[in-house]
Amino acid sequence: MPEKKIVPKRKKEVNIRDLTTCEATIQMLEKAKVDGVETAWDRAGSMKACPIGADSACCKHCAMGPCRLNARDPYGKVGVCGATIDTIQSRNFARMVAAGGAAHTDHGMSMLDLFREVVNGNITDYKIKDPVKLEEVARSIGIETVDRSMEDIAKDLYEELERTYTQVEGEIPFAKRVPEKTLETWRKAGIVPRGAMREIMELMHRSHMGVDQDYENIVKQCSRTALSDGWGGSMVATEISDILFGTPSPVAIEVNMGVLKEDQVNIIVHGHEPNLFESMIESCNDPSLIQAAKDGGAKGINLCGMCCSGAEVLVRHAIPHAGNFMSTEAVLVTGAVDAMCVDVQCIKQGLASVADCYKTPLITTNPRCRIEGATHIQFEEHEPKECTDEVVIKAISRFKNRTATVEIPQRKDIGVHGFSYEYINYMLGGSFRGSFTPLNDNIINGRIRGVAGVVGCTNPRVKQDYVHVELVKELIKHDVLVLQTGCSQIALAKAGLTTPEAAHLAGPGLREVCETVGMPPVLGIGSCVDNSRILIAASEMVKVGGLGNSIADLPAVGAAPEWMSEKAICIGQYFVASGVFTVFGATFPIVEDTKWHKLLFDGLEKQGFGKWGFAVDPHEMAKMMIAHIDKKRAELGIDKARERVLMDMDSRREMSA
Repeated sequence: MPEKKIVPKRKKEVNIRDLTTCEATIQMLEKAKVDGVETAWDRAGSMKACPIGADSACCKHCAMGPCRLNARDPYGKVGVCGATIDTIQSRNFARMVAAGGAAHTDHGMSMLDLFREVVNGNITDYKIKDPVKLEEVARSIGIETVDRSMEDIAKDLYEELERTYTQVEGEIPFAKRVPEKTLETWRKAGIVPRGAMREIMELMHRSHMGVDQDYENIVKQCSRTALSDGWGGSMVATEISDILFGTPSPVAIEVNMGVLKEDQVNIIVHGHEPNLFESMIESCNDPSLIQAAKDGGAKGINLCGMCCSGAEVLVRHAIPHAGNFMSTEAVLVTGAVDAMCVDVQCIKQGLASVADCYKTPLITTNPRCRIEGATHIQFEEHEPKECTDEVVIKAISRFKNRTATVEIPQRKDIGVHGFSYEYINYMLGGSFRGSFTPLNDNIINGRIRGVAGVVGCTNPRVKQDYVHVELVKELIKHDVLVLQTGCSQIALAKAGLTTPEAAHLAGPGLREVCETVGMPPVLGIGSCVDNSRILIAASEMVKVGGLGNSIADLPAVGAAPEWMSEKAICIGQYFVASGVFTVFGATFPIVEDTKWHKLLFDGLEKQGFGKWGFAVDPHEMAKMMIAHIDKKRAELGIDKARERVLMDMDSRREMSA
């Protein structure tokens, strides 16, 4: 029995079933209640969100404040320095974009550092697994590949991609992938990213007290910084991960807490950097460590993922996935986790307390993320197994000395994930004529109404997974093909929506396409940095033709129904700046009917970009997204599905005359 902690009292008793749709998480929250263990839901229930902060109507960027404005009378007063509500909101938004962009960009630079060391022969535990992808990425940014060695191409690619971060003038390398009309819009607005470091630095400077005080000018740098993430840092992270660890293709994977095994040593990796997980796979398959586990009474070692680390390896190795962000504490309540290993991003500090209750080692591995109360074992790419072997040894020791009551929810779901841009291209056209043309054709003829990216986190302020699942059900029912990344795709996998069999829930047009191709109506494509795959797919749809000349012309939308992190705001802004109508749920840091609100939710679209939307109810969200798709279809002149007509010889002669 774990040591009981003091759980904050809620104002009223809450039905656990109102917190989540995940049956496994419900079971563990009930156990946590009995065990006296606190989770994020307890803290959220006992702590009311600050209404002024939620509306972004406060400013704390200098010591003259904090200044709090009234959202009900936003122009009734200004801050001590004279800052208006629009300046305050845009500065707050800017700092969220900067922090979110820094998170993904720093992750991408870590992957590029690893790539450099592998290419130069300084790291031998990793190697280039996908030389075809290496050449494709190199060619996409103008690097010559004919009659050149893999090593020479890789060195040139490193040097070119390094500019993504360090360049102070010019355009980032992947700007070459952007459709010409979209790039023209960026150039006209002066928002083509130079280098991520410069953009983030400048945005932080502009949002400092007494610098940029024009909300329209601030949003330009917000867009420029966000684009340096989506078309820069995140895209580099995705492409380098594919080159080093393999480009995903569809695999069937098990998700939910039932993937844990009582008679095995259970190790969970949670975070975002795939190199840690790749090394952990090696350690868990080491014969000597497997024998050590058996000597300790276990039948073997069971490795599982959570959050985006899990999403990275489920699409490459079919490693089981135990749950998304809001289940990371609940999975520890099973008592079956013998070690949880974390690196960076989306790691709750509360994990340390829950892990301690069940005597589960919580192990941090990255110098960027240490947690008070956790054990730190530094992960070094030059000797990666020194860390991951030690994690396995600690997990085996915990298994041998388990004292916590083990209760594993007997719920496992199956999902099919790994739909990289490359695989979609192959899936639609085959090895020799791979193309997005069939996708465009089916959008033009109306079988597929449009495409939606439904991505992002889960948030304790809303019912876990509910908005994701209900939104996607509504979209596919109306023939909208859905692409998924991050925690969202795990919610959909648990709901059974990521298998080909889910096509029966789609509208007749989308169902016909899914059954013909043998694909799900919901395509899981990877972790949150892999939103860049959606950008590449959108660019290819423009390139193929028939759906306009820019990303803004496409019948395509985006949504983050249960977002919670600054990364999500940055992701949303780079989709908006790329031309996509992007809807967020849960909450949005804005005061309605201000100039800033009108710019984000309407004005940007008039400038040739996308725009923001907000709704809490998933069905309202779906209506907004479908209405936008229909508007784009009408603008393209494809609002009525083409009739399929059998052509006789006379008709064919008329066409060729």
